[in-house]
Amino acid sequence: MSSSPIKFSSLDQPLFGGLLKGDLVDYLDFVAGRFVPVLAGRQLSVWRILRGQDPFMQKNVPKYTPSFVRTVEVWAEASHRKIKYAICDDEQTLMWFANQRAVEYHVPLYLGDHFGDDHHQTHMVLDVDPPEGSGFDVVVGSALLIREALAAAGLQGLVKTSGAKGVHIFVPLEPHSPDDVAAATRAVAARAEKLDPSLATTAYIKDERGGKVFLDSTRSWGAMVVAAYSPRLREGLPISFPVPWESLPDVKPSDFTIKTRFDGDPWSSLMPAPQRLPDDLVAEGHTIPVARVVAMHEGKRRKAAQREREK
Repeated sequence: MSSSPIKFSSLDQPLFGGLLKGDLVDYLDFVAGRFVPVLAGRQLSVWRILRGQDPFMQKNVPKYTPSFVRTVEVWAEASHRKIKYAICDDEQTLMWFANQRAVEYHVPLYLGDHFGDDHHQTHMVLDVDPPEGSGFDVVVGSALLIREALAAAGLQGLVKTSGAKGVHIFVPLEPHSPDDVAAATRAVAARAEKLDPSLATTAYIKDERGGKVFLDSTRSWGAMVVAAYSPRLREGLPISFPVPWESLPDVKPSDFTIKTRFDGDPWSSLMPAPQRLPDDLVAEGHTIPVARVVAMHEGKRRKAAQREREK
């Protein structure tokens, strides 16, 4: 058990899916030296599951948060209020969250207390999301399309299981404007889709995907993503785990859980060096409409059409 001064309580209490709180604490203690660097310097949101309650996401730290937990206050435009986020810079903070039954750990793609010119997006991320009922093989095939599109642009990325059904592909970046990173992400997804449009799609609206794998290019600006090594609130408490590209066809998300013990730090050792986005990739991306905006307008159009039909 960790040498942290945290006094752990109720370790034998049920947590989720037949596992105990002590299982979560043991895993986070085991992985802490590799997990904390993934979280450090980033505003932390967690999914907690208290005994007898449904899971809930916590952004604001509770009033009883100890003084050793570093926090930053950020104005949330969507909710028109200040949110006090935790910054998990040390193992003591992580183990305090473990004792609070915090299972999932989500962080933004930038460092610091706000998003701006001096706090750039550190990674470009593409999320590979399979349709309901599909096997992991279509996820692997779609991820390899993204890898091929990246390679053609002179870029390299790291792939990790999401801990759910899909994978995330991270491309570490030198400083760029957020608009350019978002544009390049759209361009990579579009190029990957063109490599095999029968397998993958960039269609944001679900009923337009035709049962294909969704290449989600919307993880930009202030988007959050589940951190590498984080457990997920799924059966067996799987973890989001980095894997070598050559091993991807031979794994499945359930291979990695809070019961898994592993050597080394694949997130650090497999991550390429920060890269510069090619000008042509960025330029192409700026010609591709933002998916959420397109979906919003389409939603309004459909509602208007429905109202017309009901007249």
